[in-house]
Amino acid sequence: MPDPTLEESLRRHLGENVYFAGSEPYAAACTIWNAAIDRRPLAVVPCRDRSEVAAGVKAARACELTLAVRGGGHNIAGTALGDGALMIDLSPMRSAEILAERRIARVAGGATWADVDKRSQVHGLAAPGGVVSSTGIGGLTLGGGFGWLARRHGLAVDNLISVEIVLADGDCVTASADENADLFWAIRGGGGNFGIVTRFDFKLHEVGPDILFGPTFFRLDDARTVLSAYAANAGGLPRDACVWANLMTAPPAPVLAEPVHGTKVLTLMQFFNGEEAEGRQALNNLYGGVEPLGDALMVRPFTEAQSFLDATYAFGARNYWRSHNHKALSADLIDTLVELAPNLPTPESELLICQLGGAVSDVPVAETAFPHRAVPFITTPGVRWYDPAGDADMVGWLRAASERIAAHAVPGAYVNFISETDGPGQTPFGVNFDRLRAVKRRFDPTNLFRSNQNIPVDP
Repeated sequence: MPDPTLEESLRRHLGENVYFAGSEPYAAACTIWNAAIDRRPLAVVPCRDRSEVAAGVKAARACELTLAVRGGGHNIAGTALGDGALMIDLSPMRSAEILAERRIARVAGGATWADVDKRSQVHGLAAPGGVVSSTGIGGLTLGGGFGWLARRHGLAVDNLISVEIVLADGDCVTASADENADLFWAIRGGGGNFGIVTRFDFKLHEVGPDILFGPTFFRLDDARTVLSAYAANAGGLPRDACVWANLMTAPPAPVLAEPVHGTKVLTLMQFFNGEEAEGRQALNNLYGGVEPLGDALMVRPFTEAQSFLDATYAFGARNYWRSHNHKALSADLIDTLVELAPNLPTPESELLICQLGGAVSDVPVAETAFPHRAVPFITTPGVRWYDPAGDADMVGWLRAASERIAAHAVPGAYVNFISETDGPGQTPFGVNFDRLRAVKRRFDPTNLFRSNQNIPVDP
């Protein structure tokens, strides 16, 4: 049962701008993307501006409560929810102002990438973000943030000009290359460890409005051949191209014959911002001469590409992921992935390979907190299911698969793709960990912001 003394204290600090269990706004805020997360905050503070965020932070400190932050609610580890915590809910803050002449997007902390894309594309501009438009800009960006534009324009953090951030003492400051530079360095890959960002200013680039995008499907029997061609040729693609590979269950796509639906396939999800003929010629080199099962690669609006996977990764399922860094896709790794694929435990489960490189690798590893600059591929094995009775089996399968994949990986994991929050330590932060800890001690010495992939203050 909620503590009436704490409720009374929160109301003294926050007035009526706080919701408790049993109310519809509380239930809505606590409905997050990963349905496997079962934690109950004490209360929710809906925030419409930075002053309300600051009030929430001060209330959490005064009441000695753990603080959790919800942006888009899309985080795989469900860090928006903490048992007995005070949730700062940024979802009412969804403005995205496009300063087209200056090529800047000024975006509130609770916005999603759909909010940014639909406004920026009016001007033929885009900010590098993720690949699912319902993802919140805050969590994705603070972890680094990569998607279809990363190989040409870098990570989301590489396009960050400045932020407005509420610190652990409730003060709101600006962080940029010229102001609070250490803090600006840390939030570009260090996650939500240093404060609550209420505004992001991003550089915009000319993109689209039409691009070449879509999946090409291959038989599982051909997966080794295609993945070998992908491994050999993906790094040589033009930077305007980005291709992710996925061993998965075939969807009921119109381009696939009905007998293929529900079978295991390899999918190449392809993006190219340029002339269609040039893109098709470059991407065809990845197929290894294999005839596809079906092809939905076509010219589409950039906004359609950005939302293409939204239904696949919709809210409401239970999810568990792991993340592995790879310097190359070795023959042994490819064999392991192909051997695992027939046993994917649900139709929604997958063995995903994300492509980086290009502009991501141009940035020195010490320039931002994101440490995985020299990694051209990240594998993300993930299980997705609906019945809570399957939790143990699903997590067990994925952990066993992850151990096999890890045998072909190098140290490190992408902070946004880690399901656990207990004791990630240095793994997501690599060589930048010690400097991140020093910044953490300066700006959050009591570790108020710990509902995340935490950087502990003490060794």
